[in-house]
Amino acid sequence: MSHTDVRLDTSVELPVERDALIGSAGRPERRQRGERLMVSKAEFRSYYGQPVLKSPPWQAPDIAGYLFLGGLAGASSTLAAAAELTGRPRLARGLKAGAAVAIAGSLYSLVHDLGRPERFLHMLRVVKVTSPMSIGSWLLAGYGPLAMLAAGSAVTGRLPRLGRLGTLGAGVAGPAVAAYTAALISDTAVPVWHEAHAELPIVFVGSAAASAGALGLLVAPDREAGPARRAALLGAVTELATAHRMERRLGMVGEPLRRGLGGALLRASHVLMAGGALALSLPVRNRVLTRAGAVAMIAGSICLRFGIFHAGVASARDPKYTVTPQRERLEARAESRRRRP
Repeated sequence: MSHTDVRLDTSVELPVERDALIGSAGRPERRQRGERLMVSKAEFRSYYGQPVLKSPPWQAPDIAGYLFLGGLAGASSTLAAAAELTGRPRLARGLKAGAAVAIAGSLYSLVHDLGRPERFLHMLRVVKVTSPMSIGSWLLAGYGPLAMLAAGSAVTGRLPRLGRLGTLGAGVAGPAVAAYTAALISDTAVPVWHEAHAELPIVFVGSAAASAGALGLLVAPDREAGPARRAALLGAVTELATAHRMERRLGMVGEPLRRGLGGALLRASHVLMAGGALALSLPVRNRVLTRAGAVAMIAGSICLRFGIFHAGVASARDPKYTVTPQRERLEARAESRRRRP
C-alpha cells in the first residue's frame, strides 16, 4: 500500500490527499494548510473489543445499599432535628432510630465491600480536602456517633441533654452525609457518573429527603406527620425534575440510564416515586393510602441508587461512552483555537 492510500475495516483502498485529517461526524474537514479529507471518519474500535476503563470492582448490593442507606440516614437526622425543635417527639424519636439503623447498615455495607474493617480506619490517617473519599470518611466518623447518641437517648430516655446535642449535631451534618456519596462517585472516570456531576448531588439529596419523609410518615402519628409529608413531596419533585434534566443533558453518554438493567431500575424508580407523591398529595387523608405512598417512595429511592450504580458500570464497559466525550472536548478546544484572532 502506498503512502497515499488508506485501508479501512472493509479492506477497500480509497485515495486520499496526503496527511488528510479525519473530520467529525463524517464531514470533510480542511487542515490549516487547506487540505480536504476525502473519506469518512473511521469508527472507533477498542483493541480486541476490550473496555478502555476498568469496570468498578464494587459489588452492587454493598455499594448501592451504602448509597441509599447513607442518604436515608443523613436526611432522617435533619428531619428529626426539625421535628424535635418544633415539638413533635414521636416523629423525632422514630426518625432518630431510623437514622441510627440506616447509618449502621451503610457502614456495614461499606466495610463489607472493602473486605477488612481496618481499611476504613486507614482512610482516617490523613485529611485530604480535594478527595471526596477522605472527606466522606471523616464525615461518617463524626456523624455516626452523633446519630447513635441521639437515637440511644431518644429510645432509652437517658442523658437527654447529650441526646439533644447529638440530635442537633447529626441534623447539621445530615445534608452533607446525604450528598457526599454523589460527589464520591462523580469523582471517578466512570462516564455516566462523571458527566452527571452537576445534577447527581441534587438527585441524591432529593431522593434522600423523599425517603426520610416517607419513613417519618410510617413511624409518626398523623398529627405530627406534617413536616414528613412536606419533605417527602419536596424531595420527590426535586429528584424527578433533576433526574429528567440529567438524562436529557447527558445525551448519548446517558444511554445506560435509559437502557439495560440500570434503565429498567430508573424507570421503576420514577414510577414509584411519582405514584407515592401522588398518593401523599391527595386531599383525602387515608392512613392506608399514606402508608402505601410512603413505602412506594422508599422503594423508588432504593431503585434510583441501584439504577445509577448499574448504569455507571455499564458505561464503563462500553468504550464509546469514554471516547466520544473525549473527542468532542478535543474538537471543541481545537475549534476554539482556530477562532482565536
